[in-house]
Formats: sequence, structure tokens, C-alpha cells
Amino acid sequence: MKSLLAAAVLMLAGHAARAASVDVSVTGVRNDHGVIVVAVCERASFLQPHCPWQAKAMAMAGTVHVHVPNVPPGTYAAQAFHDEDSNGRLERSFLGLPKEGMGFSNGAPMHFGPPRFEAASFSVGKADAAVTIPLRYY
Repeated sequence: MKSLLAAAVLMLAGHAARAASVDVSVTGVRNDHGVIVVAVCERASFLQPHCPWQAKAMAMAGTVHVHVPNVPPGTYAAQAFHDEDSNGRLERSFLGLPKEGMGFSNGAPMHFGPPRFEAASFSVGKADAAVTIPLRYY
């Protein structure tokens, strides 16, 4: 039993050591109201309500840096929004357009809908990664 427990601890420790951080620079923040929410998503969770790796930081006009820890090596896309009213969700107009700023890694464009995963994707290896997300307000 002790050897199984020791093996499990070593496996978990090895897995955690391989995880990296993603440092996200969110640019174009228009004011200091609320928070900036960032999600780092694998293909299956991209554009879904819950990505496995999330972090937030207090909003301030200009650029906000958000640190997302413990992201395993792989290919991801990041999405961010400016939660100006701090209610935990992206507010939309009656037409479905975002009322709060939002954006994607690589500045992936939104043409009549959200970008494709490939347009926003980046790689995370064993070392920390850095990406930029320009916010757009509609």
C-alpha cells in the first residue's frame, strides 16, 4: 500500500512539474471598472462556458497582465473579457453583441461570429508561455 501511495505522489509531482504558466497581456482595456477574466482552452472547451485554466485580475485602463498557472504542454487558445460589472458573465445586447470588451489570443478576428480555434491557437511547452489579447468593444 505504501508503495502505491508513493508511486501516485511521484506521478502527481512529475505531472505538476511539467505544467507551465501562461502570461497574458490584455490590451485595450477602456477603464478600471470590474475585472479582466482570461480562460486558456483546449480545442474541446474553446468558446464553451468553462475552460479548465482560468484567472482574473483587477481591470485598469490600458494593459492588464493576467497570470494563468499550471497549464500542461499542448495547443491552446485564450479568450478574455472585461467583466465591467463583476457579475461573472459577458453581457450581451438584445442582438447578441457583446456589451463588454472581449478578445482572443493572436488578435484572432471575429467576423460575423467568434474566431476558429486555429486562428487563436498557440503552444505551451515546459517553459512559460506569453500571449497578447487585444480587447474589442462593440
